[in-house]
Amino acid sequence: MSKIIITCAVTGSIHTPTMSPYLPYKPRDIADQAVDAAKAGAAILHLHARDPDNGHPSSDPAHYKAFLSDISARSDAVVNLTTGGSAIMSLDQRLAAPKWAEPEMCSLNMGTMNFALYPMAARHEAWKFDWEKPFLENSDDLVFKNTPRDIATVLTEMGQQRGARFEYECYDTGHLTMLRHFVDRGLIKAPIFLQFVFGVLGGMAAEPENLMRMKQLADSYFGNDYMFSVLAAGRMQIPLAIMAVHMGGHVRVGLEDNLYIAKGQLARSNAEQVAMIRTKAEAAGRTIATAAEARKMLGLKGADKVAF
Repeated sequence: MSKIIITCAVTGSIHTPTMSPYLPYKPRDIADQAVDAAKAGAAILHLHARDPDNGHPSSDPAHYKAFLSDISARSDAVVNLTTGGSAIMSLDQRLAAPKWAEPEMCSLNMGTMNFALYPMAARHEAWKFDWEKPFLENSDDLVFKNTPRDIATVLTEMGQQRGARFEYECYDTGHLTMLRHFVDRGLIKAPIFLQFVFGVLGGMAAEPENLMRMKQLADSYFGNDYMFSVLAAGRMQIPLAIMAVHMGGHVRVGLEDNLYIAKGQLARSNAEQVAMIRTKAEAAGRTIATAAEARKMLGLKGADKVAF
């Protein structure tokens, strides 16, 4: 497959404002960085919200409303809203904004897991906001709950009832098994867009062997009915993305997953990471998919059928 879909995860719920002055958390900054990432080549924008006063992860629909219409007015990129939100949120909280917005795409985490961020707390001594350090430190006792009932709820409420397609986030081999289970139940249908997630403590390590194994399993479970994308948290973001490029896959970059553009050098924007992987993909002979092409490849309902 020559066409490659670049997804950009703009802000997420993992990194905190102290970690980088370039991490957007105010609505205008999220919108500006999203639009610039789309101009750089991202066909899909994976979006979380933040409290604009302190950057804390937010599930409040009002915080999403503050940037979604702005992005859609300035870009034709596919908007992909998280249903993961943050591991500290309930499922009802995580679904509040997606149910209101009725986006073309949502992310969907395919299993319950440890989601350990606490090693990052030791990297800073002074914090911009008082919530940051406890948020990280307390993740040593944090379970990111995504039970089969939760997954079925998201598939029903966002997929069947609101017409969204999904970025199926798979942090481990068992998540592919769970996805196969829902295919067998008839709740997931082709085309299936897998997001292999590496580098989160509690999931798969960001190692080439793990990517090869995930691809082998996906081939055996889903045959020709799927496409895969790769994201790696941290320093392996670009190396594993390049590997995905050469394997015929798609890629996800962005400040949600990695704050750096090179060793010791903070990325100044999401667009900077998008531009880097676009250059490398084109050098490898891949053609960057437009938003319209991504919609066709993924069978999306269209930007005219969302609620924002």
